Amino acid sequence: MAEQEESRATAYTTLALGDDFRHELEIRRSRFITVLRRASDEDSARALVAELRKEFHDARHHCSAFVLGPDRAIQRSNDDGEPSGTAGIPMLEALIKRETLPGLTDLSDVSAVVVRYFGGILLGAGGLVRAYSESISAALDSAPLVQRRRLRICDIPVPHHAAGRLENDLRSAGYVMAETSYEPTETILRVALPDDANAIADAGERLAAMTGGASGLQLRGTEWVDVQA
Repeated sequence: MAEQEESRATAYTTLALGDDFRHELEIRRSRFITVLRRASDEDSARALVAELRKEFHDARHHCSAFVLGPDRAIQRSNDDGEPSGTAGIPMLEALIKRETLPGLTDLSDVSAVVVRYFGGILLGAGGLVRAYSESISAALDSAPLVQRRRLRICDIPVPHHAAGRLENDLRSAGYVMAETSYEPTETILRVALPDDANAIADAGERLAAMTGGASGLQLRGTEWVDVQA
C-alpha cells in the first residue's frame, strides 16, 4: 500500500475502489449525468474530465469539481461554460459539505463531473445552482463509500516458539495484523494500530501484559488503508 504524505487527519471518507460511479437526473428536460471517480492526485482527477469529453462529445457542458488529500487541501472546480458560479462551485460545495456521519464532513479523494445535455428550457442561475448541487448529492446518496485510515505499523520481536500463540492473542484482542517476517533468531510480528499516541500507548501496555513484559512495540512507518463501514 502506498504511503501518503503525513497529514493532520488520521482518517477520512472516500469512494470505494472500483469502477466510476454514475447517476443521472432529468431536470426540466435537461439531462445531468454525474460521474464520480476516486482520485489520488490532480492528474487522475482531471483525466476524468478529458475522458468524458470524448465519451459525451455532443454534450454542451462538462462541469467538474474535485477535492483531494486527507486534509482536503486541494479543491478545484470548473463551470465549463455555464454562468460563473452556477456549476463548479455548487458541485464542490456538495462534495466538501457532504456529511458522511452526523456532523462529520470528511469526504476527499473524489473527482466529480456533471455532463449536461441542454433540454431547451433555461433554468436561470438559481436553478442551475440547485441542479448541479442536487446532481452531486443524489449520486453520493448511492455511491459506495469507505473510511480510509492512517495506521502505524509496529514490529513485535518474539522468540519463534512464542510467535504463534502471541499472534492468536493479538488477533483475539482485535488488533489488525500486518505481514509477519521470520529472522534467524526471532519472529517479527507486525501490528497495524491507529496512528494516535493514546492508542499506541494502550497497545504497548496490553502487549506487556500478554508477554509478561518480554516484548515491546517498535514503531515503523504509516500506511493508509481502506476500512469497510
